[in-house]
Amino acid sequence: MSHDGVVSTRAVMRSVAFLTAGVLTVPVLTGCSSKDPAGKPLAAQDIAPAARAQVADGGTLRWAVDAVPETLNTFQADADAATTRIAQAVLPSMYRLDAAGRPKPDSDYLESAEVVETEPRQVVLYRLNQQAVWSDGREIGAADFAAQWRALSGKDSAYWTARNAGYDRIERIERGANDLEVRVTFSRPYADWRSLFSPLYPKEVMGTPDAFNDGARRKLKITAGPFTVKKVDRKGDEVTLTRNPRWWGDPTKLSEIVLTAVDREERAAALAAGKVDLAEIDPAAARRITAAAGPLATTASPDGGASASPGGGGGDGKAGSTARGREGKQIRRQRELSTFEVRKSLEPAYTQLALNGSEGPLADERVRRAVARALDREELAEAVLKPLGLPAVPVGSHLALAGQAAYADNSGALGGQDTDAAQALLADAGWVRGGPLDETEKGEKAAGARGEKAQRPADGKDSSGSDDGVYIVGQDDKARAARKDHDGQDGRHHLAQDGTQQLRQGGAPGAYAPKGTAAPAGARTGVLAKNGKPLALRFVLPSGPGSESLHTVAQRISRMLDRIGIRTELIKVSDESYFKDHIASGAYDLALYSWPASAFPATDARPIYAKPVPAADGSLAVEQNWTRVGTDQVDQLFDQAIGTLDESEARSLIRKADARIWAAAGSIPLYQRPQLIAARRNLANAGAFGFQTPVFEDIGFLKKGVRVSPSPSGN
Repeated sequence: MSHDGVVSTRAVMRSVAFLTAGVLTVPVLTGCSSKDPAGKPLAAQDIAPAARAQVADGGTLRWAVDAVPETLNTFQADADAATTRIAQAVLPSMYRLDAAGRPKPDSDYLESAEVVETEPRQVVLYRLNQQAVWSDGREIGAADFAAQWRALSGKDSAYWTARNAGYDRIERIERGANDLEVRVTFSRPYADWRSLFSPLYPKEVMGTPDAFNDGARRKLKITAGPFTVKKVDRKGDEVTLTRNPRWWGDPTKLSEIVLTAVDREERAAALAAGKVDLAEIDPAAARRITAAAGPLATTASPDGGASASPGGGGGDGKAGSTARGREGKQIRRQRELSTFEVRKSLEPAYTQLALNGSEGPLADERVRRAVARALDREELAEAVLKPLGLPAVPVGSHLALAGQAAYADNSGALGGQDTDAAQALLADAGWVRGGPLDETEKGEKAAGARGEKAQRPADGKDSSGSDDGVYIVGQDDKARAARKDHDGQDGRHHLAQDGTQQLRQGGAPGAYAPKGTAAPAGARTGVLAKNGKPLALRFVLPSGPGSESLHTVAQRISRMLDRIGIRTELIKVSDESYFKDHIASGAYDLALYSWPASAFPATDARPIYAKPVPAADGSLAVEQNWTRVGTDQVDQLFDQAIGTLDESEARSLIRKADARIWAAAGSIPLYQRPQLIAARRNLANAGAFGFQTPVFEDIGFLKKGVRVSPSPSGN
């Protein structure tokens, strides 16, 4: 999996005994204002919207994907983003996400869905669109719902499922008053019932273990979306989707969609060669496309140099002819790139700094909090997003993003950037500046993962060659002083603690050093030490293409930690081993990777923050909690949120859980990931979708002579 890709959040939930409610009191962190703390998405989607009447009928869209998927079954462990893309186009979903990342019923399949009973059991009644049929002509009905439930319930181990969250709470599924009604009865209340049956597979796929495990990996014979799967060509690295002749909704504008596998580093070349029409790209490719729209007086060459335009003259003889040939090829590529534009928004995912709390200095929560308090998250967000013209606002929640129902900025549970507070926390943990070091520690590299040590340049520049990473002494203090002037306080906030610690007004034990503890005096340089060992952390990073922004962020974080006396060793490893050999195995101290935002955080985020528990073999069962930091209180809050049918209460519980996660400082959300999409200028209703599920039947190429205004982005 790509280091900076979106890590799947669906996993099997485990049950945890409820604790008493008495230990769950947390301070109100989102203020007492009646204003919805969820707010709005930071950036609008950018898809060049056009009315269907403005879009031509027919045409083939060539859409770049990372790889031809290994499976077409989204419920299998090796399903990927392309699997999801195909499922969205060819299968029913009872709910789709809107532009704010909130689930909305899909009227092509669903007339209504509601909880009709709560006692003695929760019952959800689905009323299906009477026109909804599978591609073989059979009506979508209760038999399909029941087959999917049985396959994903977890009761039959013959089904090789990657997740069963929610389906394991269903007691029975039956036909309602007629064939268009489906009654789903739950054995336990399930708040996220809208997450189920999206997508919905036909009973022919879910009915037997063999059909589930193997039948839907390479082909989908029966579908029920605007498109159907025509061909999966693994040799040609393409999946072709074609119009579904039985589709009952708005007719598809495109005749075909061809998903073409193109490596990320090769996409600019593929665009220039006219091989694809739509592709997610990196900032470097975005700059090339933007530059191509300008005058061709000077054309950038692939190696970063420049070649003269045809009017600029050239050498004589064979060398001159060769040079002119290269110039002509480059100009043709530039002209092809000029037919594209960059559509940008923010991806429904965020990048975080992960702190491995299982061992070493970061096992002490005071050290983790010190690391967090040393970070200027605004600076890190600006380093990545500001050059792209996107809102550089730090993410304030682990469990949702701005605009989503469960979002609230709970970062105040930990506190903002404060060098003095960070140093005091380290002093309280016993780390002192100038302490004696064991002889074996002097000059020794930090132990840990094998990889290439990433040296920080002597000139202070980032690895990309830019000087964005230059640290100017005093900037962080000036920024903090400005915030103090603005807020009228020094930025410290009350910290939500684990239930074993009693909260009190004005502070919490362990949040700051005990009163009277002096912060280390003198210059803010030099490494802290304890018991003869330096405070040194392994910062593991991927080394592959597309990781440049992570390197920039890591270098800035390293400099921020230097200021409080923490030494970091940047270790670059291959993309292939980054997650498997380092993150998942715990062979790191600090790392950067991304999590997607879910519309159902009580279900999907639970495995990421569940408290690790000892397994039968003596190992630590961490689910997807790769920081190994968790608390009983967070687990209980998730359990309560998933078990209430009061939506307001569920949101409140999720926000409280997020405050606890902030306080534990196992991971620090930094910024929402940029979403940069290269799209042909005449392609409508496609691009940077943001949160929203694509409306595949509306995507197409504009009719000749039609022009539409660009959609807003970045604001």
